[in-house]
Amino acid sequence: MTMHNPIQADRAVEADPIINVSNLEKHYGHFHALRDVNLSVRKGERIVICGPSGSGKSTLIRCINRIEEHDSGRIVVDGVELDRKLKNIDAIRREVGMVFQNFNLFPHLSILENCMLAPVQTIGVPKAEAHERAMHFLTKVKIPDQANKYPGQLSGGQQQRVAIARALCMQPKIILFDEPTSALDPEMVTEVLDTMVALAADGMTMICVTHEMGFAKEVADRVVFMDKGTIVEQNTPQNFFEHPKSDRARDFLSKILH
Repeated sequence: MTMHNPIQADRAVEADPIINVSNLEKHYGHFHALRDVNLSVRKGERIVICGPSGSGKSTLIRCINRIEEHDSGRIVVDGVELDRKLKNIDAIRREVGMVFQNFNLFPHLSILENCMLAPVQTIGVPKAEAHERAMHFLTKVKIPDQANKYPGQLSGGQQQRVAIARALCMQPKIILFDEPTSALDPEMVTEVLDTMVALAADGMTMICVTHEMGFAKEVADRVVFMDKGTIVEQNTPQNFFEHPKSDRARDFLSKILH
């Protein structure tokens, strides 16, 4: 991964949280997926969530975008509480972009059409403006020349960059990444991580579930470690990697860093 100049301390981060999660609980039948989770994220902050499989990482960010409905507790995004009111759900989804591990592009639509679809259909952006916006963000992720191709004609890394561009076309305030490189061949991981590094440098508020610890070290303001549905610890990358507080974090790091 090509890392840019250090970007961790060169911007002001606002004090008021843009995301506030408090006492969050989530069950799947008898399985307790999230247990009393509390997390605040400030505007412009970059959070990496890590932990073993089944620890609740993806469930947490899917609750923030209402892909999953939480059982109890509160989620407030940019002053709007995520409850059962459709207008609140719609308002938050307009502000929160999501990038999945399996791209989720429409195979029958061109790359350009994939990027234009949501702005036109969900928020009424005129087609000419949506086209301009799509080309702008495809250029930002360095694949404007692929605009008229279809997803099946692109590599996995290119498809994931399209998915990032598609999320940006809604001009969200926050982007959630759910293991965005886990479905990619190793040689394609770098191009996606470089795109995410550039986004971080632009000041985008980001929460990223990932096992890419190099990305966490270079880009994150804070690393959140989860296990068994709880946040075990959260700290700066340097402190987390060099001085983990919990035995569970130390064991996790010993397995993925060696």
